[in-house]
Amino acid sequence: MHIQEITDQFRQSNDFQSQAVYQLAQQQRLVTLHFTGLDAPQLAELEKRLRQLDAVVTVDEDGMTGLVTLPALRLLATHWLDWFADDRSGSQALAKVLQAHDLDWQVAGRRFKLRDTSLIYAIMNITPDSFYDGGRYTTMDAVLAHVDEMLTAGADVIEVNGQTTRPGYQEVTPEVEMERTIPYVEAIRKQFPNALLAIDTYKVPVMKAAIDAGVSIINDVNGFTDDPAKVALMAKTNVGLLTMLNGRNFNFEIMTDEAHRFFENNLAALTAAGIDRDRIAIDQGLGYANDHVQDDDQDYVIMNNTDHFNDLNRPMMVAVSRKGYLHNLLGLKKDDRLPMTLVSEVEMIQKGGKIIRVHDVAETRQMVTLLDRINSGYWLV
Repeated sequence: MHIQEITDQFRQSNDFQSQAVYQLAQQQRLVTLHFTGLDAPQLAELEKRLRQLDAVVTVDEDGMTGLVTLPALRLLATHWLDWFADDRSGSQALAKVLQAHDLDWQVAGRRFKLRDTSLIYAIMNITPDSFYDGGRYTTMDAVLAHVDEMLTAGADVIEVNGQTTRPGYQEVTPEVEMERTIPYVEAIRKQFPNALLAIDTYKVPVMKAAIDAGVSIINDVNGFTDDPAKVALMAKTNVGLLTMLNGRNFNFEIMTDEAHRFFENNLAALTAAGIDRDRIAIDQGLGYANDHVQDDDQDYVIMNNTDHFNDLNRPMMVAVSRKGYLHNLLGLKKDDRLPMTLVSEVEMIQKGGKIIRVHDVAETRQMVTLLDRINSGYWLV
């Protein structure tokens, strides 16, 4: 039996149906497989298995074609030799197709495999004015206790922050930001040597100091390309980059297209500087609209259009935790926003969001575990 992925063939055809199928395949991370060289029993067995995997299936004189989700493809590859014991070449072909759809994020010495799940990126604010928990963790003991709690609950990354960038924020000097963060980075590294740390900063001196102190991820709300020194620094290191589109600098007309173009150009600039594409994750910047945007309109577009960026094949951040749109729309106080935060996160995860930036780790870990199980819910008798 011969197995080939033919998804790209739709891109090469100019008719509406082909273009529509290709766009949907990109957005929903669907894979089109073509099977040839089957005898009658194999054809019957394969059609049964593809229908168990809820695939779109057609049969013609050339063989069989199936449109499957990535979780379904993974199950197909896993069980192939159970169903077709003598077809090792088919098993190998499916493994290669599946590998081609890997979604990895390389951050220092760790490689996150995000094709089939999402990671939990926990917020450790060490600031007096962050919108949700500013001023809550003001001593070393309090910070270390909270980090311990988040790691125990299942956090994959701990991000420290020394300056808020909430609407109307007050900028602090690099020296103040370093005073607020670097001692804590060092203390966390000492007490939790296996913890993976990130820092949220847009200042080059803070980035340098944090990398020296052992952080594995730099999260820049300005997307790194606003300062050549940032790009040069990142090119010399092996840390992961979280590059954000800062909507405060844009007056969008066709927002999704323009945001997509921003990331195309941003990724091209970063990789041209020698930064491996696998080190880069992206963030549309929910909560970063400019002053002309009313009623959180831009934020709802970001929640709704996440799947339009799946074709970039980079992990995308989901950063909605307890944010102000839940007050503006639903009148919820900060401490009452967790249930609707989880609803928002589910919507974005199901559209392809992979890095879930949260204050509430235990509940988010439960949610991710449940979603992963639901998304692999196929009846394989």
